[in-house]
Amino acid sequence: MNYRHAYHAGNFADVVKHAVLCRLVDYLKQKDKAFRVIDTHAGIGRYDLASVEAGKTGEWQGGIGRLFEAGLDPKAAALLQPYLDAVRLENPDGGLRRYPGSPLIVRHLLRDQDRLTAIELHPDDAARLKSVFAGDFQVRVIELDGWLALGAHLPPKEKRGLVLIDPPFEEGGEFARLVEGLQKAHRRWPGGTYALWYPIKDRKAVAAFRTALKEAGIPKLLDIGFDIRPPSGEPSLDGSGLVVVNPPFTLERELRLLLPALHKALVVEQPSRWTLEWLAGE
Repeated sequence: MNYRHAYHAGNFADVVKHAVLCRLVDYLKQKDKAFRVIDTHAGIGRYDLASVEAGKTGEWQGGIGRLFEAGLDPKAAALLQPYLDAVRLENPDGGLRRYPGSPLIVRHLLRDQDRLTAIELHPDDAARLKSVFAGDFQVRVIELDGWLALGAHLPPKEKRGLVLIDPPFEEGGEFARLVEGLQKAHRRWPGGTYALWYPIKDRKAVAAFRTALKEAGIPKLLDIGFDIRPPSGEPSLDGSGLVVVNPPFTLERELRLLLPALHKALVVEQPSRWTLEWLAGE
């Protein structure tokens, strides 16, 4: 599976991932002390929804396109506001033409004292990302294999923050690399918050991944599953997941309000469901 960001920007998986990302950053802002966000597979930062890549899939129409038109429960709408505000900032003329990737969403949420490290391996994508943040002293863009950053860039000097690990799943073995990468990162920075994105396509691989995480010896693992259709006969992206390590104590309660509203807006075919499971407790 190739989950290169440009082809899937703004789809249902992005919506869920970025909604949760905003809740995590919002929590970090409750204390005055500075924090750092490290995005290990950052992409190009800003996506044109009228581009050739986005047009080949049209997936954004079933993601952010649906959410923009959905009538939301007021409590869920309040939780989504930081995320939707970040998208609206990219579309000042109204409508939906541009979609912010995770580094740009995070940047919209940062305070003056906070910092972002955005890491991207593909040279062309890294160059485009650097142009998005040119002259921005709060953002450092690095052309590097994001997996290496889990050793070299941890812990950050701020000692508070979040690591988003969102690989493109272009190669085999990415589930194993997620587990190994998290173990390495957690040894270096056990107090950090981590968010690991994964596709729900190969159900056996997902089950094995979740089992491996349970056996990894890392405490405080909250797994968020989000299906938009039942398992397909042919391989397809039927859902996505996000594992949060050291989640804020507020997150589970927020997600029990947020996920039903997102599922109602984004579901394609029933039966499908969202799930919250603690893979490891304290």
